[in-house]
Amino acid sequence: MPMAALKTTVTRSLFLSKCRPPSLLLFRRLFFNSSTLSPPCSSPFSAAEISKTPFSFFHPTRTFCTSESPPPKKRNPKLVNFSLPSDSDSDSETTTAAAAAAKQAAKPKLPPPYNPFDKKPAVEEPDDPKNLQEVFAKIREDGLTNSAVKMFDGLSKDGLTHEALELFSQIKDKGHMPDVVAHTTVIEAYVNAGQPKEARKVYLRMLSGGVLPNAYTYAVVVKGLAESGDSKMVKDANRCVGEMVARGIRPNAATVVAVLEGMLAAGLEGEAAETVEILKKNGFLPEESKVREFLKNKRGPLYGNVICVLYGN
Repeated sequence: MPMAALKTTVTRSLFLSKCRPPSLLLFRRLFFNSSTLSPPCSSPFSAAEISKTPFSFFHPTRTFCTSESPPPKKRNPKLVNFSLPSDSDSDSETTTAAAAAAKQAAKPKLPPPYNPFDKKPAVEEPDDPKNLQEVFAKIREDGLTNSAVKMFDGLSKDGLTHEALELFSQIKDKGHMPDVVAHTTVIEAYVNAGQPKEARKVYLRMLSGGVLPNAYTYAVVVKGLAESGDSKMVKDANRCVGEMVARGIRPNAATVVAVLEGMLAAGLEGEAAETVEILKKNGFLPEESKVREFLKNKRGPLYGNVICVLYGN
């Protein structure tokens, strides 16, 4: 063997002995890489020399082209959601949320707790009550909550706790606005606008629809009819007071004064006296102190006559 080829072979073997022993196939490719050498029939080193090398070329090692990957980690099925939400499920959830929000928005608000020491009115009156177009537009915009609050406040101030709590229960427990609130709101709008005939029409329509008026509704109707100056409407106001007594509803001082004032102004003194007797008989005659408190800012002989008809002085 030529000396150049032998040096090349020894150099490669020393290099490989200092490195990690490769596989046998890779070693053969490096060993017979020289173009001047032909592969010999046997190894150029003796068995003793091969055994003295620090690493055995024939030691089984892993190949460079294959590697064992670590076993995959097991996933906890309890922590993995294998079901993806479908479009129908998401749509149904969105629809349910929208329906709940709409129901909450449509649910009428409850009246605030009654404060007997608050002199401020529960609801502010419109700037121009005779402008019915503006009044009804505001009612459509705000709803009937303000009217229910006003009715609740009026019943509470008159000491009609049972009727006030019944109104509150219908709004809170049943979740709807009573029909009497809607009718009374329209009647009161016509009364404040000075249109008692229209108020009377709405009142009769309410009765024909099977809706019973409460004490607040009666007070609004009596005030509107009694102040109309029409003797026929004044008589209708007196009949309303008779209905209240028949149903066991106590008229407040303002209602009694309004109907007596209207009858005295229309020359119906005899009917006024009969009404007072009916009130006395049923124990519904208002206290004199409350009547005088109501009339303290009013002047004229007519109001003196009302006190005289009621209490004889």
